[in-house]
Order: sequence, then C-alpha cells, then structure tokens
Amino acid sequence: MKKLSFLFISLLTAFAFTGCTDGLDNIEYNPSNGVILSAPVSAAATSSSLTVTSTMNGNVGVVLKKGFCYSANVQNPTIKDYVVDADENFSATITGLMGGTTYYIRAYVYGDSRYVYSETFTVTTGVASLEEYVAPAYVDNYVDIAAWSSRGKWNLANVHDPTVVLAEDGYYYMYQTDASYGNAHLAGGHFHGRRSKDLVNWEYLGGTMKELPEWVIPKLNEIRTEMGLEATTANSVDFGYWAPCVRKVKDGLYRMYYSIVCPGTISGDGTWSERAFIGLMENDNPANNDGWVDKGYVITNASDKGLDFNVAANNYENSYYKWNAIDPSYFIDKDSKHWLIYGSWHSGIALVELDAESGKVKAELPKPWGTTGEEIAAYGKLIATRNMRSRWQASEGPEIIYHDGYYYLFLAYDELSVAYNTRVARAEHIEGPYFSMDGTNVTTNGGDILPVVTHPYKFNGSDGWVGISHCCVFDDGNGNWYFASQGRFPKNAGGNASSNDLMMGHVRKIRWTEDGWPLVMPERYGAVPQDKIEESELIGNWEHIDLSYSFGNQKTSTQMTLTDDHKVSAGPWAGATWSYDAENQVLTANGVKLYLQRETDWEASPRTHTIVYAGYGGNNKTYWGKKSK
Repeated sequence: MKKLSFLFISLLTAFAFTGCTDGLDNIEYNPSNGVILSAPVSAAATSSSLTVTSTMNGNVGVVLKKGFCYSANVQNPTIKDYVVDADENFSATITGLMGGTTYYIRAYVYGDSRYVYSETFTVTTGVASLEEYVAPAYVDNYVDIAAWSSRGKWNLANVHDPTVVLAEDGYYYMYQTDASYGNAHLAGGHFHGRRSKDLVNWEYLGGTMKELPEWVIPKLNEIRTEMGLEATTANSVDFGYWAPCVRKVKDGLYRMYYSIVCPGTISGDGTWSERAFIGLMENDNPANNDGWVDKGYVITNASDKGLDFNVAANNYENSYYKWNAIDPSYFIDKDSKHWLIYGSWHSGIALVELDAESGKVKAELPKPWGTTGEEIAAYGKLIATRNMRSRWQASEGPEIIYHDGYYYLFLAYDELSVAYNTRVARAEHIEGPYFSMDGTNVTTNGGDILPVVTHPYKFNGSDGWVGISHCCVFDDGNGNWYFASQGRFPKNAGGNASSNDLMMGHVRKIRWTEDGWPLVMPERYGAVPQDKIEESELIGNWEHIDLSYSFGNQKTSTQMTLTDDHKVSAGPWAGATWSYDAENQVLTANGVKLYLQRETDWEASPRTHTIVYAGYGGNNKTYWGKKSK
C-alpha cells in the first residue's frame, strides 16, 4: 500500500486548525422581520457587469444593512455567496462577471438580528468578445477562506483526486478524496461534491457519505478471522476515504466507486499495511447530494503469498499484496461491457470485468489470498506496470477513456506532494496491450510510459504548481475534452510552511495531435472566447517550457522570441524557423508541432487572456508555452 499517502494524511492533521468562525452557521435565515423585498430587476447589463435594483416596504426602520447576493451556481444565494452592498436607492452594480453565464441574484436586508431575502432573479450575461473577456476572479492561495465556515466561497479550493461526470441536468458534478487544508472537510462527511454549469464556477455541495459504511468493519474482521488474525480494534474515524470515481450508467443511474483504506498493519507494527476496500454507491440524481445509496463491497487487496503476510513494513519491492484496492476507475467500453480499473504502487494496474446490472465483480471472488497468480486471477489482470520485478511501482490513479479507436490509459506517477506527474498509454482493446508513445509495451513488458502529460512547472510571476496529477478525463458530448486534477502549491510558498497542503482543483482543455495523442494545455480553463488565432499574434515573446521528466523539479520557463521573418531569435530554439497552420491552429517551430489554444493567463495581474501551446517533439519530449504580454 502506498505508505506516502498515510504520511500525507498525517501531515494534514498536523496542520489542522479550528478556523475563523463568521457566525453564519448560526444565523436564522429568512424569518419575518416585517420587511418585504421585491425581486431584483436589472439594467445597464454588459457581458461582465450588471446593475440591479430592488425595493423594500414594511418595517424598514429595523434595516441596518442591505445589498444583493449572487452566484453562478447556487439558485437561492445567501450572504455566504458573493455579496455587493446597495446604495441608498437600493441599487448596486455587480462587476467581474463572466460572459455567457447564468447568475442567480437575490436582494437582502439585515435588521432585528435577521436576514431577509427576496425572490431569486435569474439573468444570463451576454457572450463576451475577446476584448470584453473577464477572467475568473477566485484566488488560488485560499488560506483566508479555507475554513469550513467559508465553504460557500471555496469554488475549486480544497480539491484532491477529482472525478467529474456530466449529468442529465446539464451540471458537471465533481467528487474527491477526503483531504483539505487544515482538515476543514471533517465537519461534513466524506467524498465531498460540488457542481458547475461552466467548469469555472463551482457550487460546493458537501459530503455524499455521512459515516463509515456499516459493512466495512465486519468485512475486514471476516477476512482477518479467516487469516487467523484477531479482530481489528480500529475506530471508524481511523479509516481513509480516497479517490472516488463517478460515472453515468444511463439516465437515472449514476455509480460512485470509492476506496476505503483500513488503518494499521496486518499483524503487528512491523508488518505490511492493512488492506483497502473498494465499495459502490448509486444515485438516480446527483443533484440530490444526500441521495447516494451504499451498495456495499466490491473488491479488496489480493495476495499471491498465501498466509505469509509477515512482510516487513519497509520491504517495498516485495509487498504482501499483488493488487492494491484503491483508486477505482469505472468504464463501459464500446461493446457495452463494464470494467473496474484499479491499483496503486504494487504490481501495477489491474482490470476486472463487472456485472452490468449489479456493478459488482462478474466472476465469483475466491479468498483474497493464494500462493499463485492463478488462484487470485478473479481479482483482475495486469494492464500496466512500470517494473515486472518490483512491487514498488510509484504509479496510481488510473483513468481510461475511449477516443477515435483507442482506449487511453492515464496514470499518475511518483509521490503526490511535489513530484506527481501524468503519463498516457493507449491500446486497441481495453484489456491491452497498452503502448507508450515510444512503442514500449507496458502491459506485457513493463516500463515507464511516455509522453509526460502534466508535470510540476512554473511560469513567470507565480509560485507555479506541483503535485499535478491523479486526473479524470471527460468530454462535453460535443467533441470538447477536458483534464481535471489537483494542483498543489510548492513547499514554503510565500513563507507558509504548510503551503504544499493547499490543493486547488485544476481543469484544463485537451487538444489531440494529428496522430491521436492527447495534449493537455498548460493554463487552466477559464472560458476564454475562442476567436481565430491570427499569424500576426504569434510574433513576439513566449514563455517556453521543456516539460520533459525531472523527478521532483518544477520546470521553469525560458524566453523564446518569434520574429516576423519566421525565425526564432531567442531561447533554446534560437536560429530555427517557424510556420503556422491557421486552419488547424498549429505552430511549427524547430520542427515541433505546437497546438495552440486561447486560455486564461492566470499569472498576469490583472488576469487576462493569452495564447498557449502544447506539443510533443523528438525523443518524446513535451513542450508547454504561453505568449508573453
């Protein structure tokens, strides 16, 4: 079992704080104080601003404060959401809005120790032109709003190991591992959710699982008894809740596979870590965050070492388990077969077929230990491994998608605090073999996958990001693909000794190369209008990053200059030439095809839009870049 993850959880606990309390959890909402409010009306609307007015009648003498609260996701916003004060005429201008976005707005007053709200006014801003574009305003360094009482402002703060599903109601729903800065999430259950219509503004929903499922400890003790071990003494609060995967099975049926990591070791402090379980919940409508119904046990760790479980805790290369039952990924293939892909750090990534109706393993599962691989074959078959001889793999978080005739397997590599990076291989059949871009057969031969898809990096004017992996990959049904993951601040950023525990959810756009490999854009998605990129815009300075693998290091940018005579005059490719395919938005420089996209410049102050690129070059190198302002 990946013991670094236990260290991660303990570090979070060490940095726990009580958090400031703004008193909002104790406010009584919308009782009558004798004031009657009209629903807001709007005027002077643009793609980025809106003037709203309201009126109040009745016992107006008690009013101490008035204004408007608004949200792009919450349909009945309160003062826990965005707020703007009203003037003496009960009017206010809301600025910094995103174009083409629906907002929900309510007037409010405070008086006589009560908040009173109007009915909700709904308005959609106009589609912004590139000149009118307003970048997302939420902060990345979210320490000031990290506490549970500020969860309505989190947006994509406190996201770890995300999974995203597009539901029937048009919302994207995101769920995650139990982790947050200062363990703020502990107040709200497990496998927390949020949702968004635009992949930029996210409404926090809370936990989907209230407490440890009732089957977990009995199942653990059942296995321990059969192994000749004493029952666990662990308390329900000691268990880990990791890495859910949510998929829409069909209209009215959504499945969440989740990991429960059992605390302690198998037998005594000096032996290998205790097992994990993968369980299943179902929901007919994810808008009902309390509607997830637990369906119980799916699979657990399997060992081919029989009852010889006294493997030393530090004997990483010879771990007791062959398969590690964490990081589930659920996939329905093009032939309508259902599969569970799972695994982390042991022998590699396993795939097992599921029964479509129940969502459980199709084959009958024997006892989760044997003395040969054949005896535990029902627990899955190997589809990817970094090393055929070692069980300390440093790979996890499998994600499979199907695109244009191939199954793509994304994997997280290395430890998660800094070095985390993403790789991708592909296969013509879901059971493999999977091939790296350099032709390595990672199913039958093993080896490191190339290309590097994401990697720790830093553009000018920022701390950059590390720990960027454990992804989910999804599309919008219209051919647009996205990559979501966590990103972490580097250690000791801004003098904050706990900065590496700041985990921000990242969503990035994917472009596909002409030979069918996914390229993840270097800047996060911010709904920038995709106006045609003209060749004249490419002339000037770029921040260029060689994103090729370097363990634990942030790859930093160097300046690359493109001149109007189609030469590269500065940077690592100085002296080379460049050309541009405007129809496909592909810049070729130094013989490398760089795929362009308009994205948010998150490092600019104020934030704005820019042009970015990603590409794969010779020796399977990865390149990222963005146009400098």
